[in-house]
Amino acid sequence: MTLLKPEEVLPHRPPFLFVDEILEIVPGESATAIWRLSGSEAFFTGHFPNRPTLPGVLMCEAIAQVGALAVLTDERYEGKLPLFGGINRARFRRQVVPGDTLTIEVQMTRLSARAGKGEGQASVGNELAASCELMFVIVDGA
Repeated sequence: MTLLKPEEVLPHRPPFLFVDEILEIVPGESATAIWRLSGSEAFFTGHFPNRPTLPGVLMCEAIAQVGALAVLTDERYEGKLPLFGGINRARFRRQVVPGDTLTIEVQMTRLSARAGKGEGQASVGNELAASCELMFVIVDGA
C-alpha cells in the first residue's frame, strides 16, 4: 500500500500543518507520522529568541493532527472533520529544538459517529517529548 501525503488527508495547510510524512496508518485505529523541525518555523523566533523551543501546545496539536489521520482515513468519516473537544493528561518531558525530528504515534481508544478519544505521544529518537489524551467531536466537513 502506498502511503498518502499528509495534505491528501488533512485539511490543515502550512503554516499550521505539523505532519511531514506518514509512516503508518490503520484506519480508525492508529497512525504514526513524522514532523521535522528545520528551525525556520516562525514560532522559534519568539519562543524563545535565545533558546528556540517548540511550544508544548504545538506538540499537542501535532498529536491531534496525527490522530486525525487515523480518523479521516476510515471510510466511515469521509467528508467529516474531527475538531478538538479537549486535552487531558498533557505532559511535556523533553525540550524540542530546531533540527529535531518528532515521531508521533496516536492510538484511537474510542470512536463513534459523533465523537472520539485517543492517546498520543511525540518522541525524539527514543526520548519521550510529550504525551496527551485527546477528545474530539466529528462534524461535517466543508
